Amino acid sequence: MSRAPLWRAIIALGVIAASLFFALTQSARLGLDLRGGTQIVLETKDSPVVKANAESTQRALEVLRQRVDALGVSEPSLYRSGQQRIFVELPGLQDPREAAEVIGRTAQLTVHPVRGVTDKQDENKGKPAEDGSRTLADPDQKGAFLKLGPTALTGEGVKDAEAALDQQTMSGWMVNLTFRGQAGKDWARITGAAACAPQGAHERRVAIVLDGKVLSAPAVNADVACEVGISGGSTQITGGFDREEARELAALVKGGALPLPVEVVEQRTVGPTLGADAIAASAQAAIIGLALTGLFILVVYRLLGALATIALALYGLISYAALVALGATLTLPGLAGFVLAIGMAVDANVLVFERAREEYLGVRALKSAPAASAHLDKPLRTGFGKAWSAVVDSNVTTLLAAGLLFFFATGPVKGFGVTLSIGVLVSMISALVITRVLADFAIRRRFVRGRPGLTGITSTGRVRAWLAHRKPRLVHHRRRWLGVSALLIVAAVAGIGLRGLDFGVEFTGGRLVEYSTSRPVDVDAARAAVTDAGFPRAVVQESGDGDISVRTGELSNDEQHTIRTALAKEGGEVTVERDELIGPSLGDELRRHALIALGIAVAAQLIYLSVRFRWTFAAAAVAAMVHDVLLVVGLFAWLGKPVDSVFLAALLTVIGYSVNDTVVVFDRVREARRREPAADLETTANKAVIQTLPRTVNTGMGALFILAALAVLGGDSLADFSVALIAGVVVGMASTVFTAVPIAVQLDGSHPAPPVRPGRSGDSGARGPLERRGRARDSGAVV
Repeated sequence: MSRAPLWRAIIALGVIAASLFFALTQSARLGLDLRGGTQIVLETKDSPVVKANAESTQRALEVLRQRVDALGVSEPSLYRSGQQRIFVELPGLQDPREAAEVIGRTAQLTVHPVRGVTDKQDENKGKPAEDGSRTLADPDQKGAFLKLGPTALTGEGVKDAEAALDQQTMSGWMVNLTFRGQAGKDWARITGAAACAPQGAHERRVAIVLDGKVLSAPAVNADVACEVGISGGSTQITGGFDREEARELAALVKGGALPLPVEVVEQRTVGPTLGADAIAASAQAAIIGLALTGLFILVVYRLLGALATIALALYGLISYAALVALGATLTLPGLAGFVLAIGMAVDANVLVFERAREEYLGVRALKSAPAASAHLDKPLRTGFGKAWSAVVDSNVTTLLAAGLLFFFATGPVKGFGVTLSIGVLVSMISALVITRVLADFAIRRRFVRGRPGLTGITSTGRVRAWLAHRKPRLVHHRRRWLGVSALLIVAAVAGIGLRGLDFGVEFTGGRLVEYSTSRPVDVDAARAAVTDAGFPRAVVQESGDGDISVRTGELSNDEQHTIRTALAKEGGEVTVERDELIGPSLGDELRRHALIALGIAVAAQLIYLSVRFRWTFAAAAVAAMVHDVLLVVGLFAWLGKPVDSVFLAALLTVIGYSVNDTVVVFDRVREARRREPAADLETTANKAVIQTLPRTVNTGMGALFILAALAVLGGDSLADFSVALIAGVVVGMASTVFTAVPIAVQLDGSHPAPPVRPGRSGDSGARGPLERRGRARDSGAVV
């Protein structure tokens, strides 16, 4: 007896146990679009002194980190991206003006003589007086304040700062400073004056201040002569630092000494209620969509459908656990991807169950019904084996699209690529391991063997029965279908040309602000208020449940506040629900990346499919994919819906889904041609379409239940995303039958495969490793 079922059960239990552990012990890391707050993306620019690169940008980040800490924001996040970008995430901060004022200004490093110490801060609260003096907290003594003289030296004079081990004590670290030009003489003058004070006096100290905070206030050593000071253009700051403290101080001093101009290229603010509403809506959509999908496959596949529903619930658990275990950030599009992947996870189960049905019906045609029912496990086992290659091929195409989203998308949409990738990988484990363990266990029960109708694989199914009765020759009318496809493409292109695409601010640059008012405001009144405030060219529209969206070109934070004040006169209390600012350079970059991502998606799918199938099949699949993309883009053009990064995520998902659906049919054609290489391709393709149509319909229905729930419950943030995917799923289901297969047959007729050499079977076109390995197996199964 094979031990494979035992190993599968052990693996399934291990994965479930690990998932429960992570799900119960860790919480998901929510993006700012779900928990509310402000994200600012800064880009460093070259200064006359230093070039903007990874090293100097990292130093600027350390300076910014100190400034953000002064804001008092809970759990801020700062990180560098690439050579010149710094991402600043400020949870809970709703006023971008406050953040921009603090983090946007150039670092100011200054050096001051210490005049004394006091236990009270002066009335200026750290701000310079008329004579340039100020009082700041003493970093070495809690509750004490240093009285500082006017600025004697600025950071412009510091050439370098480096942490080093104190060679005298060998037990602590210090910071070596190197000055440039006149700054070295200024340092000698400052320290020379301080050396004239008695030992132990506060006046013997020199304060180094960055952005109004004393970083260090070391005392001049006893061997420094009065009025002579420390010469040579360099000095050391000691103070019992450990290695990390010395490195941090050196980075701050160096960063202040070599300031880099920074430019805000992107800014996003999300209100505290918008994220909570999105989470609640997505959770409801997931529960309702999963319930409807589970009910649907329960009706179609009965007991196996019930087991698949359990596997889907476990799929949700495993996906969430993988998300928190990897520390991935869950964003709003990512949440949508998590919900969508539930619908796509049905696909592998449906593939297996439909193959099992075919195997059972084939066995029953050769044996009596009782004899066939006595061996229910064989059709199921064969179904899992024969569905393997289709599951792998279809999921790889979706993973290619998800990978492109991760590498080319920015901001929250990157999270969609992460959750979709996790969802695809987990769906394979759910269907091929967990569902199989549950199904193997159920099929071996005597109660089930005595009632084979419970399993769901002994029935023909309505779609299959209708096809068997009508026996449609779908591929025979391929010229007609291709003509219809061509007309649809013309209509889509006409929409793009006549109506144009409404590119969002992410691709054009500009600012989009969504305001919520305590009293209902008519959109015409809001438009008039914005115009009177001095923004006649702003696009003012109604958004969501009575919210007002304002879209403009360049708009400062103060101008945004002016618009908010103007709307308050009409609608009472006004809150900012969403605020997106994209610089023109970033808009160009995002638009360029979107085109690159789409181009690479087409090329990657073509290359992969060419390896796995004949080039004629690959070209047909890619042509159908381009057809689907054009139709979805054309639909958005005719409807006037915005084309933004979320739409790009939907479009790449449509690409993955379109090829996914086509691959399943081509996999069946490939299998049939291995058995009968001399058969007419039109007949073989028509038979493959009829055999896989039940799977196409059932999988599409599972995805549509989820997407419909997202469209209704997801709110404005996800409505357009869901519409694009619904259109993509419907068009993808149709294009597989009426576009991809007809093109493949046409191309194969014009470029037939070379004759099969004696002793070989199957299509002589390009075969992947799985095909070559699987030719000798039963009915061409790849296991």
